[in-house]
Amino acid sequence: MWRQPSLKLCQHLNKPGVAYGNQCVRMISSKGTLAIRRETINVWERRAPLSPSQVASLVKQGFKVIVQPSNRRAYNMQEYSDRGATIQEDISEASVVIGVKNIPEDLLIPDKTYCFFSHTIKAQKDNMPLLDAILEKNVRLIDYEKMVDKNGQRVVAFGKYAGVVGMINILHGMGLRLLALGHHTPFMHIGPSHNYRNSEAARQAVRDAGYEIALGRMPKSIGPLTFIFTGSGNVSKGAQEVFQELPHEYIEPDHLPKVAKKGSLKKVYGCEVSRDDHYVRIEGGKFNADEFDAHPDRYVSVFSHKVAPYSSCIINGIYWAPGAPRILTIPDAKTLLKAQQYPWLPSSMGCPQLPHRLIALCDISADPGGSIEFMKECTTIDKPFCLYDAELNQETESFKGDGVLICSIDNMPAQMPREATKYFGSLLLPYIPDIMRSDAKTSFEDFDTTPTVKNAVIASNGRLTPNFAYITELRKKNQSAKKSRVVPNQKKVLVLGAGYVSGPAVEYLTRDKNIRVTVVSQIKEELDSIEARCPNVDIMLLDIMRHQEELDKLVPDHDIVVSLLPYVMHPEIAKYCIKHKRNMVTASYVSPAMKALHKAALDANVTIVNEVGVDPGIDHMLAMQCFDEVKKAGGKISSYVSYCGGLPAPEDSKTPLGYKFSWFPKGVLMNCLSGAKYLKNGQVVEISGQGGLLDAAEHLNFMPGFNLEGFPNRDSTIYTDAYGINDAHTCIRGTIRYKGFANVAKGLMKLGLLSSEESSSLHPNGPEKTWRQYFCGMFGKSSDLLEDSLKDLVFEAVGQNEHRLDAIVRLGLLDEELIDKKGTPIDTLSNYLSKRLAFAPGERDMILMQHDIGVQWFNGQKEHRGVSLVMYGDSDPKGYSAMAKTVGLPTGIATRMVLDGEIQKKGMCIPLSSDIYEPMLARLKKEGIVARETIESV
Repeated sequence: MWRQPSLKLCQHLNKPGVAYGNQCVRMISSKGTLAIRRETINVWERRAPLSPSQVASLVKQGFKVIVQPSNRRAYNMQEYSDRGATIQEDISEASVVIGVKNIPEDLLIPDKTYCFFSHTIKAQKDNMPLLDAILEKNVRLIDYEKMVDKNGQRVVAFGKYAGVVGMINILHGMGLRLLALGHHTPFMHIGPSHNYRNSEAARQAVRDAGYEIALGRMPKSIGPLTFIFTGSGNVSKGAQEVFQELPHEYIEPDHLPKVAKKGSLKKVYGCEVSRDDHYVRIEGGKFNADEFDAHPDRYVSVFSHKVAPYSSCIINGIYWAPGAPRILTIPDAKTLLKAQQYPWLPSSMGCPQLPHRLIALCDISADPGGSIEFMKECTTIDKPFCLYDAELNQETESFKGDGVLICSIDNMPAQMPREATKYFGSLLLPYIPDIMRSDAKTSFEDFDTTPTVKNAVIASNGRLTPNFAYITELRKKNQSAKKSRVVPNQKKVLVLGAGYVSGPAVEYLTRDKNIRVTVVSQIKEELDSIEARCPNVDIMLLDIMRHQEELDKLVPDHDIVVSLLPYVMHPEIAKYCIKHKRNMVTASYVSPAMKALHKAALDANVTIVNEVGVDPGIDHMLAMQCFDEVKKAGGKISSYVSYCGGLPAPEDSKTPLGYKFSWFPKGVLMNCLSGAKYLKNGQVVEISGQGGLLDAAEHLNFMPGFNLEGFPNRDSTIYTDAYGINDAHTCIRGTIRYKGFANVAKGLMKLGLLSSEESSSLHPNGPEKTWRQYFCGMFGKSSDLLEDSLKDLVFEAVGQNEHRLDAIVRLGLLDEELIDKKGTPIDTLSNYLSKRLAFAPGERDMILMQHDIGVQWFNGQKEHRGVSLVMYGDSDPKGYSAMAKTVGLPTGIATRMVLDGEIQKKGMCIPLSSDIYEPMLARLKKEGIVARETIESV
């Protein structure tokens, strides 16, 4: 309950007045009336713009101050009343109304001057209705955020207490996070900021924890703790005031590596990092603040490898402007949060070391996607912490699990409302007389006040002021962007091709409701299949290579392009992506034509991810995971032999080729004609094309339950450099087939069926012809040739090989079946086999992969590691083939990673770095694609 103070002490003045305490203050009405409104934005907002003592100062100056009642405010109504304020609900008498946070549009009183943090200067979408109401009601809006001095520095802010509260919160969070990791620490006795009556009580809890640290009661397995403070402004100073209650020592950034390794466990280390400590000019030279502010693109940040790897806790309080280099990106997080071993730290009584050095991050700037890119959403006072898992690029509310603890409350000072109010009010109070000169009914041009106040006026007289007229254009841009998308902030993916592997990729992408997928194909049946599985996609029937003008329109309307077309089409697609500065993903090898576009992609700042299928793709990732693990432990890779192949499951493998096709066969057949090159026992071996590869087929015994053979694939020698295994004496990458495939394929080649030369007898517009007629003509015989005579001719042509002849007969190539002629033998045969050897309903395919890796340890010991992957397709027709899953899913995952900023490397790139392959393998594991590893001593 509150009551109006007695006026007895003022009655003798015979003038308007108000009493408080033992004093009487004369009211001078010409000074005007100020109102402090109640805060209604959320249940935690207990601050006010002025404290009771600051209100008393205004009353002494002759201002009338109305305080709107609130039982939530940290200072109660009696405190304001005792200091001369008028407590009443109706504040319409006031010419100026001040608050802290946003005001609901329906509570705005027309023709008044309002002061608060409006969050409208960036045309923030959520606050545009408020700005519209301000303009409509002729409100003059003064925004604290834009009250700056002649040097552009803010003069009214809660910064210091944001730092104080943030530091207390993150120490509390570290105690909980370390306990979840198995370590009890003195930080467990520090509570959240709002649990304390004031900051002094919180500081005492920090000092108590510091006393225990000084006694050596921190677990040795945690190691020296380093706290990094970005910037030197009020936020950083407030955080450091709390930090200094611990036994501490300040160090320079250059000393971090040594301290992180050899520092004392009886104190903590602080390091203040300024812009010139980590922002580096791209072209060399010293950091220049003026140049950086004007041209941030001329700089890069080295924070991620100079400072962050040696940080236990980062307290970020710097302002970040769009276009400036981030101090930590999403890819940086994948490196920083990767499990590491610290040999100099002992494990204590079964308690493990920390998985990585970085324990916690307090982003007081609370700018989602800003200087800390992976801080995606602010946390709240109700739920102050989240755990960011870099591999999955997602946040959880648990303290247990992989990742770094993040605290990023956007209203930190609300947790210590009395002190925050007093601090903020002390900065605002000197400007109140200047603000009180405002009359919203008069022209803005006639507002005679200081530049600090006048330049902070965003709206007046029903329009934006000149300094903020840009908001109109910014809103138009935002609205235009909104209209171009189905929903706000939705990302658009263009998938080219709707074949076998497209389904899993599209299905994976559409799990995210913020992604809209458009699938383009020239085959209606394929589009119908995609639409049946994923009804929320957009489909388009179009032959893009014949109608490239349509492709030129489609690419710029999407954020990323996924090409699942034949590999020969990728370079043309890439050119359009580069032209329109759009990222791209393919599952295919980086062909010479794609490699030639690398510089153009770099210059356009475009990411083109290749080789994210199964082979190439998953094979790269599993190999690199093993290689990096061995090298990190001090070993070397002495040999690498890898085989991979897509096959029919054993029960469905009874075909003349021991093979069935889950996509168009031409690529499989053309590969048989390729040459190969590999390294074996220190010698480079080259195999010529046009059949030499098939002669090199060898029996494979790594999975004795299967009857397998394999032959080398392309140039394996380039991977000693790509994989970083230059010490290896053997490097072979090969293709798996069932035994007998190479022999039959050799027979097809000898018959000329793998030729890419145009054949008049196979011209699409030529006369109808059966396979039997085709071969009779090929041998110069009439079509009435006896069947046995034709077989004899074929037998001779295929090298007098009964197995080859039998396969050709079983394939129906000597039958009286009309040929669907496609111009060349290989195109015609491919079209035929795509139907003849297609998977029937209920049949399934299989992916086999085997890495055999030789390891040499520093002590001379040798080891053999096997990494195997066996994946079966679904027998249910509504499911997916193994090939579709192992190509489509990693392609979809890679696409999401590019969209989400997890892959930021520009130009042509493949998944050979841990920041790419580790999260991809983790997500593939969740999809059921898991490899098995064996280790044997040799």
